[in-house]
Amino acid sequence: MNDPDLKLLIGLVLVIVLGGAAWHYWDEIFPPPEPAPTVTAPAPIEPGTDSGPRYPMPEPPGDPVTGELVELPPLDDSDSYFLLEIGATFGPAIESLLLRDGVIDRLVATVDNLPRSQLPERIRPVGQLQEPFRPDTGEADTVILSFASYTRYEALVAQIYYADIDAVYDTYRRYYPLFQNAYQRLGYPDAYFNDRLIEVIDHLVATPMPEGPIVLTRPNVLYEFADPDLEALSSGQKLMLRMGPNNAATIKRLLQKFRARLVQP
Repeated sequence: MNDPDLKLLIGLVLVIVLGGAAWHYWDEIFPPPEPAPTVTAPAPIEPGTDSGPRYPMPEPPGDPVTGELVELPPLDDSDSYFLLEIGATFGPAIESLLLRDGVIDRLVATVDNLPRSQLPERIRPVGQLQEPFRPDTGEADTVILSFASYTRYEALVAQIYYADIDAVYDTYRRYYPLFQNAYQRLGYPDAYFNDRLIEVIDHLVATPMPEGPIVLTRPNVLYEFADPDLEALSSGQKLMLRMGPNNAATIKRLLQKFRARLVQP
């Protein structure tokens, strides 16, 4: 049960997910991801079907002085530029969490894998939560997710909550050509990253939130959800559960708000 970060989750997904990412932080106490799964290309488009994006992105804003579009750096040379943008949008505390190389590639791959069962460790964009995982003991000596486990995410959720969503959207829109480039070379030459991002947001917002404590089991060294239905959820939805109902509700509202910006005319 690895944890895509909160920041990635929205920092990642918020952006971008940043997305968005946000939102990743990983819990060593939960099972590590399997080797990266084989990426399956989208289903072939039927003849005569419009192959354009379902949710096209508008042109990025131009230079405020000249009115002309500012040329983006090549994807492989974009890390330092993009990290500066993240620092300006989310602050240095968030920017410092991100790894220094392949930032956009990692964000795009993470977003694409959030609805899957595993999130490969090699694509994670950030490190681990500093506070250790601490479960509680429930009735009949059952192990449950504790309030302390949920509070580990509160600082990150707060930073995301107070981020300027207009600035987040503008950063995403400006760098969208690089996100699209990264998505195409991930294995989707005829698909569109913005469409995928909206699918992922809808998937995360649909995360079921069980009533009552969430019971864990520890068949070996690492924890799993005792409820097989919860254990069968995707990596992204498991993260939503692990951050607790209040944090998850906040993230869902932010994702819905960001989604509205992505699909606006």
